[in-house]
Amino acid sequence: QWGLVGDVFVVGAALPDTCVYPEFNALNPDMSDPRYNTELGVYEPGCGLDNLHLAWGHDEYLYQVLRHHQPNRIPEAGMVMIRYHSFYPWHNEGSYSQLLCDKDAQYMEWVKEFNRYDLYTKSTKIYDLDEMKGYYMPIVEKYLGSGVIGF
Repeated sequence: QWGLVGDVFVVGAALPDTCVYPEFNALNPDMSDPRYNTELGVYEPGCGLDNLHLAWGHDEYLYQVLRHHQPNRIPEAGMVMIRYHSFYPWHNEGSYSQLLCDKDAQYMEWVKEFNRYDLYTKSTKIYDLDEMKGYYMPIVEKYLGSGVIGF
């Protein structure tokens, strides 16, 4: 699973069969380590998504960049959508339910709504960069200000 790009899974607990290519789960050394190879792993039941360590990917990277950027006026729902939209074993397959807390049900609604626009909405159209900047820069400035964003 370490070589996958995109799909997210919990680090520190057993990999569920709902991860893509589950036939390779056994190759992950954590799966033979008793600290990590159970449904709870290193976590407490009901600890909530915000207390889990997830596999590093583009979602978590952008989330961390934005979380540390000031000003950040992106609403909580937007930050949740950014962070968890590729966590398919959770929001598509129902995995990790033993780790969820009450507020994660709201997170699920937000992520599923976002994925309606994220997935399968790609186009081969080539856009004019200046036109795109004219549209998106006011939005970026509204939520992130006009300063430099540190990556």
